[in-house]
Amino acid sequence: MKNISILIADDEEEIAELVAIHLEKEGYNVLKVHNGEDALQVIQTRSIDLLILDIMMPKMDGYEVTRQIREHHNMPIIFLSAKTSDFDKVHGLVIGADDYITKPFTPIELVARVNAQLRRFMKFNQPKVDDNIANLEFGEIVISPDQRTVSIHGETVELTPKEFDILYLLASHPKKVYSVENIFQKVWGDAYFEGGNTVMVHIRTLRKKLGEDKRKNKLIKTVWGVGYTFNG
Repeated sequence: MKNISILIADDEEEIAELVAIHLEKEGYNVLKVHNGEDALQVIQTRSIDLLILDIMMPKMDGYEVTRQIREHHNMPIIFLSAKTSDFDKVHGLVIGADDYITKPFTPIELVARVNAQLRRFMKFNQPKVDDNIANLEFGEIVISPDQRTVSIHGETVELTPKEFDILYLLASHPKKVYSVENIFQKVWGDAYFEGGNTVMVHIRTLRKKLGEDKRKNKLIKTVWGVGYTFNG
């Protein structure tokens, strides 16, 4: 992909350089910084298409960088971290990361995941031929594909890009059951590796944001042993 700019933020300069070498071989423009504050500065002043982000960095950690970026930007974010616990992975995905790769890693897998994230992002952000795609309305819930927003009783629900994509996928085909593998492939635009937990985490946070714990009739229904369906 030409004219694609990728920012690497990692305080381990050797790792940043290794990643940069492999991405530049793919034809990407690569920028490198070594702390969280510099990462934000670059995002604010340059056009960046994808961010590869370490968590444990000086001045500002990767979690806080992601929180601030997600207030204004929706480019793919891939965590590349030595933190390997399930809690860290889940936390990273919940606050807005699109993928999480642990160190040590293989450059070929990292490049594959970068390519997959960019393919998906470019696909979902192409100009639409029809500028008036109808909203999806289910009682008090309105899903706007043009604005990529969701509202309940007129109040906007703040969703991450992946949460919105999952909700829109399910709501576009009410009653259709999607397997975890199918959701992962359609939303992440990648082959299914071990994405089951990733999908379940996003479904869990999506349900919470939609106030499912207060609803008698659940919007997102679990079909045990099969997957999920929208029950709007």
